[in-house]
Amino acid sequence: MKKSISIIFLLVCIQSTFAFDITLPSIFADHMVLQRSQKVPIWGTTQANATVEVTFADQKKQVKADVEGNWRIDLEPLEASSESRVLTVTSQYNNEVTTLRILDVLVGEVWLCSGQSNMYRPFRMLMGEAVQPEYEPIAAYLRKEAATANDPLFRQFKVGPDYSVLQEKYLGRGNWSKAVHGEVNEFSGTAYFFGRELRRELQVPVAILSCSLGATRIEPWMPKEAYQENEILKKAYIEELAQYKNSLASWDTFKEDEKYKQLLTDWEAQVEQAEREGKKAPSKPRKSVHPDRDRQIPATLFNAMIHPLIPFAVKGALWYQGESNTEHGAATYGLKLSNMIESWRKAWGQDTFYFYTCQLANYKTPNQEPVADEDGWALVSYGQSQSLKLPNTGLAVLNDIGEEKDIHPKNKIDAGKRLSLWALNQAYKKDIVYSGPLYKTSTIKGDKIIIEFDNVGSGLMVGKKQFMEPTIEVQEPLSRFQIKGTDGLWKWAKAKILNKNQVEVWHTDIEHPVEVRYAWSSNPQGANLYNKEGLPTSLFKTQD
Repeated sequence: MKKSISIIFLLVCIQSTFAFDITLPSIFADHMVLQRSQKVPIWGTTQANATVEVTFADQKKQVKADVEGNWRIDLEPLEASSESRVLTVTSQYNNEVTTLRILDVLVGEVWLCSGQSNMYRPFRMLMGEAVQPEYEPIAAYLRKEAATANDPLFRQFKVGPDYSVLQEKYLGRGNWSKAVHGEVNEFSGTAYFFGRELRRELQVPVAILSCSLGATRIEPWMPKEAYQENEILKKAYIEELAQYKNSLASWDTFKEDEKYKQLLTDWEAQVEQAEREGKKAPSKPRKSVHPDRDRQIPATLFNAMIHPLIPFAVKGALWYQGESNTEHGAATYGLKLSNMIESWRKAWGQDTFYFYTCQLANYKTPNQEPVADEDGWALVSYGQSQSLKLPNTGLAVLNDIGEEKDIHPKNKIDAGKRLSLWALNQAYKKDIVYSGPLYKTSTIKGDKIIIEFDNVGSGLMVGKKQFMEPTIEVQEPLSRFQIKGTDGLWKWAKAKILNKNQVEVWHTDIEHPVEVRYAWSSNPQGANLYNKEGLPTSLFKTQD
């Protein structure tokens, strides 16, 4: 009896010695879409020194895992295909073989979509009642779109929220879904309407990699390396990291729990008092967040959410973020965004990596008097426009589709469509007008400033945009231009279109104008300079 037990134990040990797994990042899963027309990296871990083979379509490639079990195989460029196929990964070591099969794999166009809540916001959140009744028709449109969605060749990989301050993660969390009834409710609205346009125009499978988290600044989405290229950013990174380490060292879970219990007790008493007095009850206090789960620390979201996706082949990225930076580092937002773009491109290591940004939508009560650099919303929006200095970038201007009382505007239809115009022109070589007018240069002529624009399409016009309806040309004066003279005081300006690509700006009381700004506000309601294709002009200033 003892002898038989020993033999069984020995067999178990032998089997466990040779048992090994293949571990892939979470994005490699059933229903995934691979990028067409460029090399497609497949990577993971397995038994050290094992021979790994990847089979897909008509390709079969092998590589030997390194001493730590890491491996990577790059498939040759694939043609677009809506055929549901299987990708197989096998690992062989000492005559033992482990196999993984990934089902229902398509090939088409893949775009990373990242940012904060206006990129994250899925249909299930957008379909709710509008804050302002006049926007309810848009909500109704969204409900109908979700109810009738039926496109299994349009897919989303939704990355789960995660945090890592110091260590880059490799596996990630997430799942694939299809743009069909029920599943589409979790699709990012902005990304969905971008992808829907690509599906219509390209007639190939499309995937969006939705990697966003609400109420986040740009800093946690930037890798550590992005801070090293500039002394201002480098100093900020060192200071933030030191603060994190101090918070971590002083954290006491028991004390924090006790403190929160007291806050709840005080809050309950305040609620009872408010009810007795017929007043609005105060909001429930939030529990302090452990330093390791602070979503605002530099690089923490890049490490945990973006890094596991690298180097999954993509065409490019969409970015809708900035609201949380309007009161935190707004003046340096453009520098941070440009550094982030360049660092993401370097991390992916692709030949081309397109990057398209949503400029902030109009929000809050419109200002009655001109504002300068005290408006953080305008500073962030201006910083976003400066990303256009980098190659293969684009800017979807949204200053005419926001909502005064809702930081999450319902109209993600135009947001997605305007992003898609940049992609269709730049990435897919469609001969279309893809941008509204963009400031080019200006000349002071006496008491007037002449402004010249790029991207005017068929020419400049005074336009009016109503909800989801196309922009129409109107016979109204230009609005939301402001001008200052040598005294430094801003005044609302008069402006008129001179020709296809120029506008003349002046003020009767300013003899020596110095600078002009346009739509320089968190809500430039009435800004009405468009091109004849109906695309709005970005805010700008004539002096840096």
